[in-house]
Amino acid sequence: MAHIERITQVTDELVCAFERLMPQLTTYAPAPGWGILEAIVSNNENSLFVARAPSGEIIGSATLGTFTSPTGTHAWIEDVIVDENWRGQGLGEALTRACLDRAAEMGLKEVNLTSRPAREAANRLYQRMGFQRRETNLYRYPLK
Repeated sequence: MAHIERITQVTDELVCAFERLMPQLTTYAPAPGWGILEAIVSNNENSLFVARAPSGEIIGSATLGTFTSPTGTHAWIEDVIVDENWRGQGLGEALTRACLDRAAEMGLKEVNLTSRPAREAANRLYQRMGFQRRETNLYRYPLK
């Protein structure tokens, strides 16, 4: 049985795992290197979780990020990835639950996430878990 753990320090193993996992999530963002992973892990407002196979291999990840604005502290779950060979075994839900549990520990009132419509299984999972679809527009302004 796979297990979920919160990452507290960056290792070569973690960097290599993201090199393998990121292309399974997106083609437009490169795998994060040591520096980016260190920025995530060293920031107390973030929590990086991984799923490990019984062998110890990292087979999935999810990130909880928070920020504070005048309306309060906001939490977002980002980049939930499960290795294609391990999908359908509840790891996406376990990673998402770890993020939700951490947000609750932090005293937050809600957690947001986005998921592309093409990720049908992920969208079904989030709805089954109790996430509610929001009536909003998401805008992006490219700076490059």
